[in-house]
Amino acid sequence: MPKLNGKVVSAVRVNGSDLGRVVGNSLRTLRTFAGLTQNDLAERLKVGQAAISKIEHRGDVQISSLQKYVEALGATLRIEATFEADAWKGLRTQGAFDVDLHDEDQLVFPIFGDEVFRPTRDVVLSVRPVYSDRIFDGTKTIELRRRFPISAPRGTIAYIYSTSPVRAMVGSAEIDNVVKAPIGEIWKKFGKMAQIKRADFDGYFEGVQEGFALKIANARPFSRPLNLSELRDRFGFEPPQSYLYATPVLRTALQNEYSNVSD
Repeated sequence: MPKLNGKVVSAVRVNGSDLGRVVGNSLRTLRTFAGLTQNDLAERLKVGQAAISKIEHRGDVQISSLQKYVEALGATLRIEATFEADAWKGLRTQGAFDVDLHDEDQLVFPIFGDEVFRPTRDVVLSVRPVYSDRIFDGTKTIELRRRFPISAPRGTIAYIYSTSPVRAMVGSAEIDNVVKAPIGEIWKKFGKMAQIKRADFDGYFEGVQEGFALKIANARPFSRPLNLSELRDRFGFEPPQSYLYATPVLRTALQNEYSNVSD
């Protein structure tokens, strides 16, 4: 079954009131991208070809039916509610998110899924080359931070920026869990998995009583690193000292242009 290159396609753009027609046209376009005929899709859904034609001409279908149609293409249906940054003060979200949420250009809330009230927010981690190499060879499964949002949902994508002398975005990983604990406990539980010497550990956490251990999973290097000059020219990107939230335009480019990673 084709997977549309693994990308989530933003298929619907509604500028008028004829929502059904717009959705129908979008579905027909997606089916064409997937290389399927109406008969092909009807066979997968075990319905008649006329039912597919009706969906594509009208578009006013139940969400459950829309989801089945999209999944039969090998894609994933994603419905989101997006708030612009200037709407932040009007949202009754006090206490619901980490304070660092304010630096995002948009708040994007998924309608589907278990994490309904968590925004879609990827992060960029600055990592020294010796440690980024170990992340991607699988020997380093814990990344340490002096500060990090404990509320980061499981599955948050972390884009790895390898610092000097590499100075490039080199891959991505999933944050499987975030643990906040006293420094001594972090060393005892996670020091070995962090692949760090005790002297370097003590120096990094000097002056703080607690730290954060990020459990890293599914680390995958990009087939082509994205160097700092390109990051600056295209996205106005400046490397963070520790971490930052990926802007929507950077996140979209990394997801769509660099999703083809090396083995």
